[in-house]
Amino acid sequence: MDKKKGILNVAISIFFRVFILIGALLVRRFLIKYIGNEVNGLNSLYTSILGFLAVAELGVGSAITFCMYKPIVEGDTDKVSALYHLFTKLYLIIGAIILAVGCIVIPLLPYLAADYQSIDQNLYLTFFLFLLSVVITYLFSSKTSLINAYKNNYITTTVTSLGMILQYGLQIVILIYTQSFVWYLVCAIIAAGLQWLVTEIIARKMHGAIIKNKQKVDADTKKEVTKNVKAMFMHKIGGVLVNTADSIIISSFIGVVILGKYTNYTIIMSAMTGVLALFFTPLTSIIGHMCVSSDKTEVKKYLNFFHTFNFIIGLIFFLGYYAVIDNLVTICFSSSGNDLKLAKSISFIITLNYFIQFMRQATLLFRDATGTFYNDRWKPLAEGLINVGMSVGFVFLFGYLFGEDYAVVGVIVATVLTNISICHVVEPHVLYKYGLQSSAKTYYIRNYLYIALFAAMLVALHFCLQTCDNQWKEMLVNGCIAVALAVVPSVAVALLDKDFRHYFKNIGVKIKSKLRNKDTLKTEE
Repeated sequence: MDKKKGILNVAISIFFRVFILIGALLVRRFLIKYIGNEVNGLNSLYTSILGFLAVAELGVGSAITFCMYKPIVEGDTDKVSALYHLFTKLYLIIGAIILAVGCIVIPLLPYLAADYQSIDQNLYLTFFLFLLSVVITYLFSSKTSLINAYKNNYITTTVTSLGMILQYGLQIVILIYTQSFVWYLVCAIIAAGLQWLVTEIIARKMHGAIIKNKQKVDADTKKEVTKNVKAMFMHKIGGVLVNTADSIIISSFIGVVILGKYTNYTIIMSAMTGVLALFFTPLTSIIGHMCVSSDKTEVKKYLNFFHTFNFIIGLIFFLGYYAVIDNLVTICFSSSGNDLKLAKSISFIITLNYFIQFMRQATLLFRDATGTFYNDRWKPLAEGLINVGMSVGFVFLFGYLFGEDYAVVGVIVATVLTNISICHVVEPHVLYKYGLQSSAKTYYIRNYLYIALFAAMLVALHFCLQTCDNQWKEMLVNGCIAVALAVVPSVAVALLDKDFRHYFKNIGVKIKSKLRNKDTLKTEE
């Protein structure tokens, strides 16, 4: 495995994600302060709707990028060029489809926002501007994926991150001086346009020969790409039905005001999981190249290492999230005495849900790298349909039993049950059977033990949390309690996993070796 480039990709991603996290929190704070939590909820609804429309992307990116790994390793630039040009054509078509379907959705907006009458905004204009900012990104997606296929994710991460930081800066200025949601959305269009320009320049400089080489894919390659695209289409539908349907269901059946409060919690969670995912996603191309050139035994050892690593960082950060989230929401978003906190039961189920989803990271990393997403293509469709059906049913059930605010819990419980019973069963089975040609029995035992251990620690933390008269003091105390509770199980798991010990030890040896070499050079000088 190309460890140096892998570390570089992860390091750059984490570095910029910290700034993006801060920027996202600041933008949301100013959005709520100057325009209101209702508009915050509306903005979240738009994000969810565009998530549904993005199903038109069909998973083309993952499918074709995977197809590029082998010809890149073999030095077949003609085939890489052919795939790139096919990718470009498909994305232009996809962008046009999303724009057209988005325009069709516009008249339906009043039905998707249950309490839209309380919002003093032009639904149609603001949604169109939001739609346009998303469509622009499809104009340069093929070049982004081309750069990533050559394991240079750090370059595209830098471009995207600087674009986001610029967008957040412009939006904060606009909110302070104009309090305009329209101009707030125009800032996203400007940032997307600049990212397009910079990506074009970099891609043509790095891979100009491939871009200029007008090759067409042969029949066998087209068949393989079609097969993979169909599989990723199923995964895309499932992901959309599970991850974006929740917000639309909450908005449609409960209202955008509650959605605004809910998304204050999930934006912090998503920002955190986005940072943690950067330990995995930038390595997809690295793992993909390794799977082409290495034996299955070595690949399985790396998977075991990443699975345990997945649990350890998840345990520490998700317990920390639950300990401090109420304080963070109050500090970051509340102003003028408005209370944006949700019931503790809601933050508990949000934490558990996202941890269970996060525990799929290692499996999904190796699934995309090995191309086994074709073999479980029907799983996400079944998962999505079951999740939507259960979510709608649980909205009414929990709302009737516990009150309107707790209807949100019903939606999340449906997602938890879906993940536990479908995703954590099918995905490892497919990866081990088709990608690693072995049984997933050991993985299942360890995985469900990890989830059970986290749930137990989360319950323990709930009863250990302290109440203080100061938000900052309370956040610090409870954060320290969460970290202290996470230390013992983390160390125990690390010591029990031989593959984790092996690779962790190797990393330590290499670091010591480099430090000794530096000391030797200094002595010689």
